[in-house]
Amino acid sequence: MKSPRHTSSRQAVDVLGDPRWAAVVGRDPSQDARFVYAVTTTGIYGRPSSAARLPRPEHVRFFDSPAAAEAAGFRASRHMAGDKTATAAQHAAIVADACRRIEAADEAPDLAALAADAGMSPFHFHRVFKATTGLTPKSYADAHRARRLRAGLDGGRSVTTAIYDAGFNSNSRFYAAADAVLGMKPGSYRAGGRDATIRFAVGECSLGSILVAAGERGVCAILLGDDPAALVRDLEDRFPRATLVGGDADFERVVATVVGFVEAPALGLALPLDVRGTAFQERVWQALREVPAGATTTYSEIAARIGAPKAVRAVAGACAANRLAVAIPCHRVVRRDGDVSGYRWGVARKRALLAREAAAAEDVRICADRRTGNGG
Repeated sequence: MKSPRHTSSRQAVDVLGDPRWAAVVGRDPSQDARFVYAVTTTGIYGRPSSAARLPRPEHVRFFDSPAAAEAAGFRASRHMAGDKTATAAQHAAIVADACRRIEAADEAPDLAALAADAGMSPFHFHRVFKATTGLTPKSYADAHRARRLRAGLDGGRSVTTAIYDAGFNSNSRFYAAADAVLGMKPGSYRAGGRDATIRFAVGECSLGSILVAAGERGVCAILLGDDPAALVRDLEDRFPRATLVGGDADFERVVATVVGFVEAPALGLALPLDVRGTAFQERVWQALREVPAGATTTYSEIAARIGAPKAVRAVAGACAANRLAVAIPCHRVVRRDGDVSGYRWGVARKRALLAREAAAAEDVRICADRRTGNGG
């Protein structure tokens, strides 16, 4: 067995022979973007240009990125942490400016133009934009254009006017994407769902009455309540001129699948969903779908996860706008102190869902322990 002294000496030799050590000794700022070094005796990492006292070589470890150093258990130096905060703020300002450009343009600027204005390469800008917003620049532009189109149709503009005002430079380009943007023909959307057919059925589950509705693209509503008639009125308000059709035997199987999912969310829902909202709402809803059954999160954690840490109230608003109960699990969002509140379908249902999921997660853990022999 090698002695600690031998191991330490070998580490020192390896570090002294590494060209990165010369950059640390020379405090070379040109290498700051290439690697960081960590000190095992302090648990801290920093950039090569750091003005801190040089550590002993045997105590040094090199990493390709701050993320790799943090994954190994090291924390940023005070100066490094300040740099990261400043960089994050700079990126947020750059992305906010890019979003304003996208929203103000008649046609979405291409990636190269946005990156040039930001002073970044297209690859770096694309990565920063997605990390900040949760969307690619193209997805953000598409979502904004869809929102403008829906606003124009809701405001009574003609279909042609709304199409061009939203940034589609030809009718053919729009109609090729109409189903993804609106879920139905634009004339039908403008008329409150006229000519659109939405199948629905109301059933019962352990949480009370449940309404399941689906259009051509998939399940568009899962509503919970005490009064079946109120659930139907909610659906009618969404598309007042749509043709609402009571579910047939095939659709009853869809409802049964949804009810089974509500009773046991951990099983997952293998049905297509018609998820449509603003760009921000869709970012929130995607983040919610990544919270596993049996776990909880907070509004502030979701806001941080989508790169908008100050948008806590907007996150709460997106949760309230959710029409797909359990499928988009806004019930897994709790207050910072762990208290349960603010659920569109009632706090009692939220508590019941959380308790059910926690119990199921515990059952899975116990079974896993038994299989591995850790359960006693």
